[in-house]
Amino acid sequence: MFHYTCLNPVSKVGLEYFGSDYSAVASMEEADAILVRSADMHQIAVPDNVKCVARAGAGVNNIPLMELGQQGIPVFNTPGANANGVKELVFAAMLLAARDVVGGINWAASQVDNANVAKDTEKEKKKFAGFELSGKKLGVIGLGAIGRLVANTAVHMGMEVYGYDPYISVDAAWNLSKNVLHSKDVKEIYANCDYITIHVPLMDSTRGMVGAEAFTLTKPNAVLINLARDVLVDEPAAIQALAEGRLGKYVTDFPNPTVLGQKGVIAIPHLGASTEESEDNCAVAAVKQVKDFLENGNLTNCVNFPNCNMGICTAASRIGVFHENVKSMISQFTTALSHTNIAHMSNTSRGALAYTLLDLEEKIPEDTIRAIEAIPGVFRVYVVK
Repeated sequence: MFHYTCLNPVSKVGLEYFGSDYSAVASMEEADAILVRSADMHQIAVPDNVKCVARAGAGVNNIPLMELGQQGIPVFNTPGANANGVKELVFAAMLLAARDVVGGINWAASQVDNANVAKDTEKEKKKFAGFELSGKKLGVIGLGAIGRLVANTAVHMGMEVYGYDPYISVDAAWNLSKNVLHSKDVKEIYANCDYITIHVPLMDSTRGMVGAEAFTLTKPNAVLINLARDVLVDEPAAIQALAEGRLGKYVTDFPNPTVLGQKGVIAIPHLGASTEESEDNCAVAAVKQVKDFLENGNLTNCVNFPNCNMGICTAASRIGVFHENVKSMISQFTTALSHTNIAHMSNTSRGALAYTLLDLEEKIPEDTIRAIEAIPGVFRVYVVK
C-alpha cells in the first residue's frame, strides 16, 4: 500500500486513477508521494520518507528542484496537459484586445431601463468597434505544447504566423504547421507582429525577457499577451511603453499592483489553465507518473533528474539509484552487486544529477542496499521490488 498527500486541491478524476493500492494521508510524514499545484514548497522541509513529488501543471518555480534532487526525490510535471485550455484563452485575449467586447457588454448592462436601447445601440456601437484577427501578424515566442497549438490554430484563422523558439524539439517541429514562418531572431517578432504571445518556461535566462529593448521595436498598436508567467515581462517597462504609445495593449493573466488600473492593460484573474478539463488532465497525468515511478521506478516528465523508462517491472528485483553525475559510479554499483546478475540497466544524466535503474535476477539483500547507499555521491536507493 502506497500513501499520497495533496498540498492543494487536486481533481478527483485524477486521484481516482490511484486505485485501491493507494490511500490519501493528511501528513507528508506519512506519504510516499506529494501532489502539488501552486503551493510554495520552498518554505517546506520535505521529509525523507517522501519518494517523489508531482506538479499537476507545467510550471515548477514553486518547487525547490535541486534541494529535492539532493534528497533523491524526483519531481514530475505535466507539460501539455493544460495546453488546450491556455490556447483557447490566448484567442480570447486577442479578441478582447481587438474589439472592446467588455466595454460593449458593460454599456448594454447599463441600459436595462432604457426603452430606446435598440435605437441607441446603433449609435453607441461605434465606440466598441475593433479589428478582425484574420490577416493580422501573430508572433509566437516558444513553440512547446501550448505555443504550437496557438500557432497552428492561428493559421486556420487566417493569421500570418511567425514562430520563434531556438530550442524547439523535433516532435514539436513535426507537429507545427508548415505555414508557420520561422523567425531566427526574436527581434523580428517584436518589430513585425500585430500580436505577440509568450509561451516559454520561467528560467534565469527568460526572466524579464520582454523588456525595454523589445518595446523600442514594437508597433504602436501591437498587443502583447502574457499567459505564461508575469515575470517574463518587464512590466514597468511595458506600462511605460503603453503610456508613451509604443505598445497598444498588454493582456496579462497575472493581476498585480503594477498593472492593475493602467491604461491599455487587460488583466485576467489567472484563468489560463483553470478549466475543468485542464485540471482533470493535469491530475491524471501527475497520478500516472507517480504510479509508474513507485511501481516501476520509471521517470517520465521529470524536471530535476533525467527521464528513464525500463517498462513494467518483471524482474526479481529492481532498484533505482539517484546519484551525482560523476565518474566511476556505475563501476561501484556493479561491484556492490557482484553477487547477482544484472539483467538490464539504464543510466541517464542531467547536469549534476544522474539516475541508474537496474533489474536484478535475484532479490537484493538489505546489506547490499546499505552498501550502495554508503557510496559517496549516492543520494538515495529506491527499491521498487
